[in-house]
Amino acid sequence: MSAAEDSLKPRPALTRKSAPILNRFLDFVSSVRFGVVQLCMLVVLAMIGMLVLQQNVEGFDAYYVSLTPSEKLVFGKLGFFDIYHSWYFNLLLLTLSLNIILASIDRFPSAWSYIVKPKVKGTKGWLLARKDNDTVEFGDRSVDEVKSAIEKEFSSNGFKTTVTEEKGITFVFGENGKWNRLGAYIVHVFLLTLFLGHFVALQTGFDADVRMIPGATTSQIQLIQYNLDKKERFNVNLPFSMECTDVQQRLIDEKGNIDVTNTLDWRTQLKIEDPTYGTTIADVSLNKPYSYRGYRFFQAQTIPVGNARTIKLELTPQGGGQPIFADINRNGETSLPDGTKVEYEDFMPDFTFGADGKPDTRSGEYNNPVAVLNVTPPQGERTRVFAFAQKLADNMPVGAPKAGYKWRLAEFEKSPLAHILSIKYDPFEAAFIAWYIGGFGLIGALMFVFFLSHKRVWAHIETREDGTTEVVLAGEANRNQLAFGDKFKKIADGLKRA
Repeated sequence: MSAAEDSLKPRPALTRKSAPILNRFLDFVSSVRFGVVQLCMLVVLAMIGMLVLQQNVEGFDAYYVSLTPSEKLVFGKLGFFDIYHSWYFNLLLLTLSLNIILASIDRFPSAWSYIVKPKVKGTKGWLLARKDNDTVEFGDRSVDEVKSAIEKEFSSNGFKTTVTEEKGITFVFGENGKWNRLGAYIVHVFLLTLFLGHFVALQTGFDADVRMIPGATTSQIQLIQYNLDKKERFNVNLPFSMECTDVQQRLIDEKGNIDVTNTLDWRTQLKIEDPTYGTTIADVSLNKPYSYRGYRFFQAQTIPVGNARTIKLELTPQGGGQPIFADINRNGETSLPDGTKVEYEDFMPDFTFGADGKPDTRSGEYNNPVAVLNVTPPQGERTRVFAFAQKLADNMPVGAPKAGYKWRLAEFEKSPLAHILSIKYDPFEAAFIAWYIGGFGLIGALMFVFFLSHKRVWAHIETREDGTTEVVLAGEANRNQLAFGDKFKKIADGLKRA
């Protein structure tokens, strides 16, 4: 076969070798489109978690009963009742975190080059191709004079300048806010901090409610877990014991009830006995939670059954004479001048006699308040006494004088029967890191990204053949280009005036 015939012979087409599967997978996982889709899915799941009451929230049992059988079946199968602990929610957090990490690794070198290797010069054609550009002629002024004028103008507008020369051409470069190029990666760091903190908190921590009644001590908290229609309770031992020493409620109207609508604040005081760290006094208010060894105590709600934090008794001697007054704290006691010991046992806000003839309270409202006391005279037996707020006749058995005195409840400070504290356990303080460092850091990083920008300006200084000095100006910003255009025009006008 001749060379000419060989040249006419069809040759196989060149096939482009495809990238390895692993590389294509990494490119897909690190893509912005994949990350946006993952973020949208995470937002949708979070919205479902807000719309569908979660099984570890108070009131879930009533909510579950209100659902139709089909809703119970679908929500249960999809895991909507405990969505933040579901496998797909955790998988979504993992894949989104992986996307952020890979995208940062892939794009960080190009962003870092703006800081370590800035583009300090450019050809006339490249500069004129920028959106913001202008040309200024300085007549027969020398290049040094023009260079000084440009440096001064750039500096007065907040740009740090760099001067270079190449092949008889002088370049003046100015930039401002170069670290803004790394803003997206700062956002990524705080996002990952949020994700990691919440993931660790969900996997290692728990939430529980505990009723705190003054005088009661406990070293256990009871967790409630809903397995769809089954409500399971189990106790968790604490490494310390808690004694409720005081509950207090600040009311808007002291003459009103103790419900939430009439409350400014409520507080619970605890005495924590820890075998390792000794005794600690904890004060938990509505807007002031308390942290101890990874346990955070929050005010959850009150039990709005009327009680009294302190009482003031008016005691009239049975044999006549001036009345005396005594103040007693809840679960406390005092001694009268004659040696009589008075103990504050209980409080009934709406006193009545039950069907069995025993003292009881009709409701939780302060309709007929009574303080129940145990009184022990100096040389007598312990006697139970009822001190009414209302004045009763002596011929009524409950209002008759006892232990040498006629007893009356003169004043009392309203407080509920008990407070319910919410205890959140986070052994690694992951939630603290997520909310305070990740949350506030993310807000600051977003402000840094969107309210600042990396602005660059260039000046190409060249002397023409006719002896005139020509300056080609150009500039650009990585965001908020409209505002930068005004600044660039100000620089160009300033040089023209010069």
